[in-house]
Amino acid sequence: QVQLVESGGGLVQAGGSLRLSCAASGRTFRRTFSSYAMGWFRQAPGKERECVAAISWSGSSTYYAASVKGRFTISRDNAKKTVYLQMNSLVPEDTAIYYCAVDTNFDSLVVGTGDYWGQGTQVTVSS
Repeated sequence: QVQLVESGGGLVQAGGSLRLSCAASGRTFRRTFSSYAMGWFRQAPGKERECVAAISWSGSSTYYAASVKGRFTISRDNAKKTVYLQMNSLVPEDTAIYYCAVDTNFDSLVVGTGDYWGQGTQVTVSS
C-alpha cells in the first residue's frame, strides 16, 4: 500500500555531486502526500542513523544536519510525490546508505521517527 523508492545513489569522487530522488506511491499517498514531512537519513557502517535533511509538507521549513549544511539541498515536488536531495562537494565522510522517510510531523521526523521508510540507496564517495 505504501512504497518509497530511492534512486540516484552511486560512486562519486570527492568534490563531486549526486542527486537523490525518493518517489512515493501507494494508496496512502494518493491524496495525502502533500501533508507529509519528508526527510533523508543516512547510516554509515558502525554508526547510528542520522537525519541529514528534512522538509515540511509545504516546503516552508527545512532542516539540515550541521555536517551537510551549505552542501546539501532538499526539495520536494508534491505533484510528482517526490523528494530530492542535491548533494554537492561530497566528501568521503558522506559515504553511507541513504534512506528517505515520511512523517506527518516535521519535528518528529527530524529526530528519527518515520511513518514509512524506503529501502535505501548506497552513496560512496572516493577520496
